[in-house]
Amino acid sequence: MTDRPGSILIVRLGAIGDIVFASALIPVLRQTFPQARLVWLADEANQDLLIHNPRLDRVAIWPRARWARLRKERHYGALLEEFRNLVRSLRKERFDWVLDLQGLLKSGVWAALAGGKTRIGLGSREGSQFLMTKRIDRRTESNAIGNDYLKLAIELGLDTESFAMDFAPGDEAMAEAAKILDSLGITGPYAAIFPFTTRPQKHWIDGNWSTLADEISARYGWPVVMLGGPGDTERAERIRSRCRSDLENLTGRTGLAVSGALIRRAGLGIGVDTGLTHMSIALGRPTVALFGSTAPYLETGREDAVVLYEALPCSPCERRPTCGGAFTCMARLTVEKALAAIDGILHRP
Repeated sequence: MTDRPGSILIVRLGAIGDIVFASALIPVLRQTFPQARLVWLADEANQDLLIHNPRLDRVAIWPRARWARLRKERHYGALLEEFRNLVRSLRKERFDWVLDLQGLLKSGVWAALAGGKTRIGLGSREGSQFLMTKRIDRRTESNAIGNDYLKLAIELGLDTESFAMDFAPGDEAMAEAAKILDSLGITGPYAAIFPFTTRPQKHWIDGNWSTLADEISARYGWPVVMLGGPGDTERAERIRSRCRSDLENLTGRTGLAVSGALIRRAGLGIGVDTGLTHMSIALGRPTVALFGSTAPYLETGREDAVVLYEALPCSPCERRPTCGGAFTCMARLTVEKALAAIDGILHRP
């Protein structure tokens, strides 16, 4: 594309990992169009991933949970007023480009409501393709992290030299992370583990996490910190209770920004296909990713961030597992294999 937009809206409402992947577009858009106004529309639950990024001029917030509550409580007048205010604030920007990175009907509707001159949809479906002025197929042969967003950047003619995920936790979150670590008595390097994700076929075996935490403590003398969301607390406690070592369980106690700050200070991150694992790579930490039923990428672009993935004939099954709950792909990723990967990245020449 040859026109130089003066204002750009990115629409990527969720989820955590996808926003982290898509954040790589921020530096390349800013590099290519340094004078353009750059705005991102996101679900309020994910705003901490974006609001501290100095390369964004504004983060527009869709308060989806609040609107759902207003609708449930039949406060239709307040809901309509808030909806109108958000649409007005977006249209006031007079966007030249609107980039719908989610490609779903809900994101496509917001892209249309924003009133951009050129609306570009990445992999648009569910009818959202009819709301776009241009559609770009997100399929690619690349196994690199963020490959579909890199494809979009190339299609848009952006300078991709600085293409890299761009997440900033913010000073306040970094200060809070320091306080948490001080309260735990952690002053040196530590490992952060991220066992939790949205679907059972993406999980690693709980007992493996306990054994891995014990082995990291024994081999390196490092504390191990476990991070996750409020919905993961019961499973987190089961993992912690199996440990012989003092696994520090912070699950459900930190928001996205503080979790990111804790990851940024860690000496190592290990996790499944979940937003915190991708965040660990984005923040430049040595990382081991454990993939099975999903494999969003196999190449991280760094020698100290590796993916363990052993494809079976059914891999990746995504949302349609055929193993009857055995989840063989994840079971084959043994603690020994994870430890070998950790040794490899921590003992690089």
